[in-house]
Amino acid sequence: MKKRKGFNPKRRIVAGGALAPDRLDWLLVQVTYTGNPEHKKYPGDYGLSPPANPRPGKTLCDARGALSKSDAEALLKSGIGKGMVSVQERSGWPQNVWAVSDTGVVFEAQLENREEGRYHGYPMPEDDDFRSEVIREWGGR
Repeated sequence: MKKRKGFNPKRRIVAGGALAPDRLDWLLVQVTYTGNPEHKKYPGDYGLSPPANPRPGKTLCDARGALSKSDAEALLKSGIGKGMVSVQERSGWPQNVWAVSDTGVVFEAQLENREEGRYHGYPMPEDDDFRSEVIREWGGR
């Protein structure tokens, strides 16, 4: 399979998960996972409207089976809790958050709304070189 072009080569994880405790607490309380209909095969309890309509070429967050909104939000908060956030920020929110599920699926969440701290996420493609860095960092934190 041909390698996909377009992965962001500027992504960086905050070194050592170095988030100030008060900032970490604030992020964990304020952050929400909303999902994105372009990344849904099974809309589940996301309340997406209009009905989910995956766009060709988009990675589906639930391609391997339904992932509840509460599970997706738990993964997001788990990534924040481990400091698996991007160096790049938008209005005080990390641009990206990474997490690895109990079954070893590597997820990347992307800031969708910088005013409210809403994210959507998806499994990282196997051919994304940054995926191995996420796995290595996750295991060390």
